[in-house]
Amino acid sequence: MKILATICGFLICWQLVSIATNTDYDPGFDIVGVIAKFAGIPNTVSAIILHNRLYDTIFEVTVFTIAIMGVGYLLANESPVEKVYQFTDAPSIVLARLGATIATLVGIELAIRGHLSPGGGFAAGVAGGTAIGLVAITSSREYMEKIYKRWQANTLEKVSVTIFIVLALLSLVGVQLIYGKYGDLFSGGWIPILNILVAVKVALGSWSAIFLFIRYRGLL
Repeated sequence: MKILATICGFLICWQLVSIATNTDYDPGFDIVGVIAKFAGIPNTVSAIILHNRLYDTIFEVTVFTIAIMGVGYLLANESPVEKVYQFTDAPSIVLARLGATIATLVGIELAIRGHLSPGGGFAAGVAGGTAIGLVAITSSREYMEKIYKRWQANTLEKVSVTIFIVLALLSLVGVQLIYGKYGDLFSGGWIPILNILVAVKVALGSWSAIFLFIRYRGLL
């Protein structure tokens, strides 16, 4: 059975490589250019994720939300740990905080300009979650809990995903914003707003997971 599975896997990979290296295929038009023109933005990856296949992205965001809720559900009956494992030496703390600052700036850049250059909401959210994780492993649990509750991260996460789904449905039924000038910051209709909402959702969702694991496991 393992041999058969190995052979099938090899044949599938070979077929994919053959298709990718087939230079004779000519659709008769510039696919990338058509997608960029249709969405009104240069970043065709964001155009596909937040325009051509927006319905798929809605379910991806929903699945991520359910996963974060599942973490809270699984850890709900456990007691908070007394000891949290984190960096205590000054060099590690300084480097972690520096990395968090850089990750935050990168996340903001990717969220705001993700429709014009490589990036987007998911990448921006990962950068934001990384920044939060770096701060978490250099700060006390009490401080992180205080910040988490002050910013109402759990509520903001739910609000951001709700707004995202509403705007995505509006886009799917044909309600569009003005596309603006191609290549400008304010272009692409709903795409820049959806990018920012996804970034906020992923970053805050990561924060929720980090908060729960630190509280009930003592580590990330």
